[in-house]
Amino acid sequence: MAASVHGASMQWTGIRDGSLYLQTDRQDTVTVRWVPAWQAEANTEHLYLLDGQGRLAGERLVRADQPRGEHLWPLPPGAASYRLEIPGYSFRRYTVEHDARTRALFAPTKVHFNAETHDGDELYFKVAAGEQAVLAGKFHGGVRALQARRVDDGKQLQLNLKPYRAYWQFDQVALPIADVEQVWRLHLQGNGKAAFWLDGTANLFAQDPAHLLPLREDPGQTHLKLYDEALGTTPKLGIALPYELLPPSTYAVLDALKPQAASLYSFVDITAARGTYEDAFRRLYQERFAVSQNITLLAGSQREVELKADRTSHSGLQAWLTSTRALGGKGLHYLSFADEPNLNYPDFTSFQQLFQSMAAQVRADPANARAGIRIAMPASSQFTNGPFTENAADRRGIDWARRLLATSNDQIDALAWHEWMIRDLLATRVYRDSVRQAAHLVGLDSQGRPRKALLLDQTNMSAGSSLSPYDQETHYAALWWTSVVINASADGWLDMLNWFMAADEPEYPKGMVRVLDNERFELKPVGLAQQFIQQHWLDQVLRLDNDAFEVDVLAMATGKQRGLLGVNKSTRTHQVSLDGTVCPQPGMTLMYFGPDNRSHSVAFDCKTGQVGFLLPGETIFALNWAAPLSPNPATRQEAP
Repeated sequence: MAASVHGASMQWTGIRDGSLYLQTDRQDTVTVRWVPAWQAEANTEHLYLLDGQGRLAGERLVRADQPRGEHLWPLPPGAASYRLEIPGYSFRRYTVEHDARTRALFAPTKVHFNAETHDGDELYFKVAAGEQAVLAGKFHGGVRALQARRVDDGKQLQLNLKPYRAYWQFDQVALPIADVEQVWRLHLQGNGKAAFWLDGTANLFAQDPAHLLPLREDPGQTHLKLYDEALGTTPKLGIALPYELLPPSTYAVLDALKPQAASLYSFVDITAARGTYEDAFRRLYQERFAVSQNITLLAGSQREVELKADRTSHSGLQAWLTSTRALGGKGLHYLSFADEPNLNYPDFTSFQQLFQSMAAQVRADPANARAGIRIAMPASSQFTNGPFTENAADRRGIDWARRLLATSNDQIDALAWHEWMIRDLLATRVYRDSVRQAAHLVGLDSQGRPRKALLLDQTNMSAGSSLSPYDQETHYAALWWTSVVINASADGWLDMLNWFMAADEPEYPKGMVRVLDNERFELKPVGLAQQFIQQHWLDQVLRLDNDAFEVDVLAMATGKQRGLLGVNKSTRTHQVSLDGTVCPQPGMTLMYFGPDNRSHSVAFDCKTGQVGFLLPGETIFALNWAAPLSPNPATRQEAP
């Protein structure tokens, strides 16, 4: 990050992933400029500006056809800090310019690269008295070392950054503990991608050491208004389940997660040779764990993802169809003939040829449809944006889906896609946008429902093994998943939403379940959050107005039962108020699930008949009660 002061202005250049906190006592203007970094022409991005109470002061959609651009926001004076959010993974390099008198602090993301810098760039950070601070960094091919020099006495520490086999490995050095406040100067050595951060103290960096004052974030307000109007149904929530018969020692954690849906694979070379290979574990998932919906992606073993319409593929498909019919026609079994074809196939035509050949085989026997078999496509990597590959602008999932619908509409029952790399808590609203665009693509029927089932059948913060333990292993994942569930479900149009994957694997520790040994398993924070969500999950989505940006809330109903599921994604406390229902209602309860990963009952207020409660930072909540009337399902004629 080339940090510099030019006359009366200050610039931060090369930001790729992080928060810039800005506090001013006089009117200022913050200018954001961007240039392409990689595949910018295939990807839209969002920038967010929040005021000192967490309200959205400004949002900028950066379209795919805007690889370069500029945006200006007024910055009125205030005692609390604004927060300019540049969510990663970013495909552009951002420069932020503001008045040099405006106090600015940069909070970089951890492990993932957060900026692109030049050799010799310098920043300052502060360690409070008595704190055991740790300076950490990761080598991403650019910055190769971090040098920290204490301003008072010149004491110096050197942290060399080494390449590691695993993405989540990094280097760190403990800073000396002192009984007085310490200011350090950070010197970045090397050019290019940089990942640096602090643990044990505030993860904040400044260009001017005088700016190193504690952040002030004032309490927020969240006003909700509930309507007794059903928008649609909630999706089945699920996980990606293993390609093997699970031992009984795993049953307890799966019972706790209560998956309603599953993502599965079928390896055509295995089933072509052994037609009944998958029968036992597929029956276990359906009968023992009551998974009522699943989607199966066809692939080959040994991570072979590009299938050909050859004898092996057709034999493997036939074995899967026979196995599915033998399950007895319970539930829905969606089938995708490819796993992320827009990422893994050489071009659209190759995928289209496979799709048409396999779809013809499925449709040839009407017994398949009677058994609950449905055809889903394209199971793309990303949907509105492009996959992480070259020429991504020609490979956007929504474009491949549109092209296939134009030629094979009557062969398609569902639209499926995978969403990765939306790692920022404030950016999770992108999930609602992708569902809306999917609904718009397939159109709505006379009942206001999408004409094809919409399946977001694989998602996680990061793709592959590009994982950070700071988000994947902590309460952060619980907040992220709850927010994704709420945003993806908000319009009542999504049929399935699956976390990928169920349990950690050595190369991919991204499960809801941690494997302690062959006989012992435990829920990770995200798994405990999933358990909390399922305990409060209802059937229908109700209309709800929410004026907050940092607090996401979903209103639901089953018969007379009503519930709100919400999450405070910020560290600040929010005062929540609810209109649209009389307070108190029979059996009304309020539950919190906080950073201790435990749920507990808390009190709420009834003032002039309005529900109110103080919601701590980084807390999930569920408010439940019984209402006198059932909702009347709404009919919507067109997607927004």
